Amino acid sequence: MESPFKAGLFAGEVAIVTGGGTGIGLGTALELGSLGARVVIAGRRAEVLEEAAGRIRETGAECLAVVCDIREVEQVEALVGESLSRFGRVDLLVNNAGGQFPTTAESLKPKGWDAVIRNNLSGTWYVTQAVATRAMIPVRRGRIVNVIANIARGFPGMVHTGAARAGVENMTRTLAVEWAQFGIRAVAIAPGVIKSSGTDKYPPELIEAGRRRTPLKRIGTVDEVAHAICFLGSSAADFVTGITFYIDGGASLWGDNWMIPDL
Repeated sequence: MESPFKAGLFAGEVAIVTGGGTGIGLGTALELGSLGARVVIAGRRAEVLEEAAGRIRETGAECLAVVCDIREVEQVEALVGESLSRFGRVDLLVNNAGGQFPTTAESLKPKGWDAVIRNNLSGTWYVTQAVATRAMIPVRRGRIVNVIANIARGFPGMVHTGAARAGVENMTRTLAVEWAQFGIRAVAIAPGVIKSSGTDKYPPELIEAGRRRTPLKRIGTVDEVAHAICFLGSSAADFVTGITFYIDGGASLWGDNWMIPDL
């Protein structure tokens, strides 16, 4: 999909993308790199990150790949430290790292609950606070984009991530107010069913059910989400803060009271 943005939109800026080795994170990092950003990608698998970094460098962008488990505060601090040592600044943080698995609420074990909350809520906070306090607040500027999920009407079948993502959404709204004095914007983006390496792990029937429940009757693409993240993370959206931007084909709006033919 062709980029809708002007060349050099992020020229001179530095972006950190967690979960940047695959899926939406990689798509976003590639877009940022092609638009002039110097990009730091973080994830838990070194080989995946190095392959992704090679693709990003092919856009002509500088790219630093850092192995980091966002659940571990020490590793988060090292990520921010390496980013600042290499590039001297961080203008944009894209909190994309996360993970979950389908489960009924009654069968969810404490270990599974804790794992998803640590990853999708606590880890997101650790990175956000570290980047803000070390790289954004001192210079009184910065942009944060938190990738959450379609939680507008709850998240049946994924109560753990629904709770975590709702926490990140509220965190986004809170920080948009608290950190406005430091020139920091915070927004959330809520993708619906997106064709990516993440959803490829789910049963096909689950993805098809999501497609049928989407008014536009298709699933989204990584490029479409990356475009939205890049807009919200750019200077073009500098009067936008505290919102949650849904990119879900209308799925968050549609109830059962209106039939839409499956053409």
